[in-house]
Amino acid sequence: MHKIPVTVITGFLGAGKTTLVRHLLQNNKGRKIAVLVNEFGEIGIDGELLRSCQVCDEDEDPNSNIIELANGCLCCTVQEEFYPTMQELLQRRDSIDSLLIETSGLALPKPLIQAFRWPAIRNTATVDGVVTVVDCKALAEGTIVGDLEALEAQREADPNLEHETPLEELFEDQLACADLILLTKTDLVDGETLTKIKTWLAKEVPSGVKIVACRDGSISPDILLGFNAAVEDNLAHRPSHHDGEEEHDHDENINSVELICDDTFNPEHLITQLKKLVQQEEIYRIKGFVSVPDKPMRLVLQGVGNRFDTFYDRLWLKDETRQTRLVFIGNNLTQDAIEQSLTISDR
Repeated sequence: MHKIPVTVITGFLGAGKTTLVRHLLQNNKGRKIAVLVNEFGEIGIDGELLRSCQVCDEDEDPNSNIIELANGCLCCTVQEEFYPTMQELLQRRDSIDSLLIETSGLALPKPLIQAFRWPAIRNTATVDGVVTVVDCKALAEGTIVGDLEALEAQREADPNLEHETPLEELFEDQLACADLILLTKTDLVDGETLTKIKTWLAKEVPSGVKIVACRDGSISPDILLGFNAAVEDNLAHRPSHHDGEEEHDHDENINSVELICDDTFNPEHLITQLKKLVQQEEIYRIKGFVSVPDKPMRLVLQGVGNRFDTFYDRLWLKDETRQTRLVFIGNNLTQDAIEQSLTISDR
């Protein structure tokens, strides 16, 4: 019985992981690809986006090939959810050519990979490779975790920050674990900035790890699949800030807030409101679906900082309720603050 090759897609919030996986599913070159989505938040935005790819056979339930773990990060729930999920998938390994695991933007990759050492898994699945998705535009702007000098200045200015921030450690761990760095949104920076970002990244990643530019997730699956790295057997060469720890703690102040309502929104007005909200609250990521007045299609909205992308992914189904559903991921967010800030709607 062959081992299922598993590709772990990791990266920070808003880097473009779901866009990448979606493109892989739509350009699978005949491969049977199962997808495991580790969602942060409860309404399953990423899972729905992937299900809407419509790449499954007509007689095949798309839900059977896309599995969501909604209870936090994979590295925190490997025993509670990941193990039984993998057991279910492994029973179908003869009909699966490869498995993609899209981690949460807050998940450490190494604890997940260590789970593939468990006897019940290691004989039937192997981590073929780890792809770390990096937002080039964010690095250029010094937002989120991109600008190390800015983080250092912030640490010096705050007496309560005596150690490296969790987000910086997470970013470094994602780079250290990678077999490939996928640099996204490179079209949003000039050539000189792109060269500087690549030069800096090359110094931060292990020797031999390639950095590949990518736009809108468009890249051949032949580049992302087939590393044959057996990563679970080579973890000693992938250092982590959390090596030697039995458990790790994420920043407990990072949380998600969900907004679900029957209101319709004018996209331009909504984005204006969201940009104001981002200035008022420490929000890392916004994603979800919007009901637009007089539009038969569902609008997908994704935001990082002041950058917002939208596209219509499919028609609203006859038997589904047209709702606006957004998830906000940030620091100490509250439901009331989110709801009170979104006041412009077309009912």
